[in-house]
Amino acid sequence: MRKTALLACAAILGIASFAVAQAPAQTPAKPKTGATKTGTTAPRSPYDRALLRPALLAAKAPETYQVKFATTRGDFVISVTRAWAPLGADRFYNLVRHHYYDSASFFRVVSGFVVQFGISAYPAVSAAWTNANIKDDPVKQSNTKSFVTYAMGGPNTRTTQVFINLRDNSRLDRDGFAPFGQVTEGMDVVEALYDQYGDGSDMGGKGPLQGQIEKLGKTYLDKSFSKLDSIKTATVIAPAGAAPKTTAPATKKSE
Repeated sequence: MRKTALLACAAILGIASFAVAQAPAQTPAKPKTGATKTGTTAPRSPYDRALLRPALLAAKAPETYQVKFATTRGDFVISVTRAWAPLGADRFYNLVRHHYYDSASFFRVVSGFVVQFGISAYPAVSAAWTNANIKDDPVKQSNTKSFVTYAMGGPNTRTTQVFINLRDNSRLDRDGFAPFGQVTEGMDVVEALYDQYGDGSDMGGKGPLQGQIEKLGKTYLDKSFSKLDSIKTATVIAPAGAAPKTTAPATKKSE
């Protein structure tokens, strides 16, 4: 999942360069216990273990669907249109249905450019998706403000990371970045996400290193980047009944 690809070159666009990956930063769900064969109890995984087998998460998404993100800053909704980018829409649908994004952090928030997220809160999950690439979709929509697109490290390298455009970034269209959805409610929440870290320190900012997030998960972010906003839950809310029932995750500790 560590892909430090350029989304946009500062020298060409006059804006920050764009990297790729996936992120977390919340208190994970309190492990539940279950009886073992010896009668003792053992902790259950705080995440859906189906996430460890990406190849099996291949359901076709509805032609349109909505995902509600409950975050530490407030709620927003992403509306997805499958026709815009079918492969990307299907991947996003499967990730959300299995709560991949729950407890993840908005690890890269560059004011006036993008909000990026999608590295799992759990290192084992991040490792499972490192090479779970999907092929590119043709660009049918433009990377204008509020549109949602996968980050990538070159052709056919999309995995789990996405970004929300905070401005007209239509120059990214020619580089193959294909929007698959749009923030249709709560864009003010997206624009209010904590942005003082900016880019990662390897890109000239003060923010976290993507490789460290993947390796250490929320522990790394809580220790050194505690002001980052995070996702409490991401849930398919339309069409009704699209999301399977799963154990609700715990919310992030307050700052």
